[in-house]
Amino acid sequence: MTVAIKPSLHQVGINLSLLIISLVSLVAAASFGAADLSFADVLNVLEHKAFGSGESAGIAERIIIELRFPRILLAFTAGAGLSIAGSVLQTVTRNPLADPYLFGISSGASFGAVVVLTLFSSSGLLSGSGLFERYEWLSLPLGAFIGAGLSVLMVLSLCGRTMSSQIERMLLSGVAISFMFGALTSLLLYFSSPQAAASVLFWSLGSFAKASWDTLYLPLAVVIFSTVIILLFKRQIMAMRAGDETAHTLGVNVARLRLQMLLLCSLITAILVANCGGIGFVGLMIPHTVRMLFPGYFPLLTTALFGGLFMIWIDVLARTLLEHQELPIGIITAVIGSVFFLTILRRKS
Repeated sequence: MTVAIKPSLHQVGINLSLLIISLVSLVAAASFGAADLSFADVLNVLEHKAFGSGESAGIAERIIIELRFPRILLAFTAGAGLSIAGSVLQTVTRNPLADPYLFGISSGASFGAVVVLTLFSSSGLLSGSGLFERYEWLSLPLGAFIGAGLSVLMVLSLCGRTMSSQIERMLLSGVAISFMFGALTSLLLYFSSPQAAASVLFWSLGSFAKASWDTLYLPLAVVIFSTVIILLFKRQIMAMRAGDETAHTLGVNVARLRLQMLLLCSLITAILVANCGGIGFVGLMIPHTVRMLFPGYFPLLTTALFGGLFMIWIDVLARTLLEHQELPIGIITAVIGSVFFLTILRRKS
């Protein structure tokens, strides 16, 4: 009895510790940026907003509440969502190198978003109806999800039924599809107007600069909803770690569960791409790091908290690394992730 309880208590302790660190990081990260604000200024603003006590900080309050907090929360949501998607992809495909970026999902989602921007926006080729401006909050994520779902279906069709035994073929299929969607995106940009091409730059580099309270609700709701669904299927997903045949003997419909999880990961990736652009390698690095630090169970919530915490400080690095400039998030994660990817390949060999 004691042996069964200890791992769960250990897991709860880890998650509580990461949650506390994340809350502290949320406040600490708000003090970094172009405007010179201290940690005490952030605490003063929070005290004034929550309890009506303390001094009103004026312009500092607007910077922290309206600009920095939505950005930090979006960064945490993106890190958590991409980490969860990567962890689930690596489990259901039994591919340790699976990742929304390497699997082609991010490129497909970016292509779907670019189609909407270049063809249906106010400066697009098919503009004039005004529908994009009216339903922009829905049309962009929908286009990204269609592109991400299409990339998943193409990978599945290329791998066939023996997906679990063709890890290398799956990875190569994802990389090839990623290049294909990247080429199609470049083709659309070539024929689009300069205004549309400039607006698409945001998606190609990755950034949290356009975060606001109005645009935060949809990605936050999708990531929470997807996490709950994945936790409900936790036992079935864990069974797939032992192989398709073992999972099938345990009563798991392997093909259906794999397709459902892949589409759910596509939904997470599409919503995040539509809001903050293509951010690669997070879904590869964080699950591997968490499994190395906390082995022995399916640490989904730990992965989410660790990924959100990682992305908060990557965003701080992007805002402070260069003076009077902001580096795109995708560039930083690509540099770190490529080194991590090569390290994994070296260890596997």
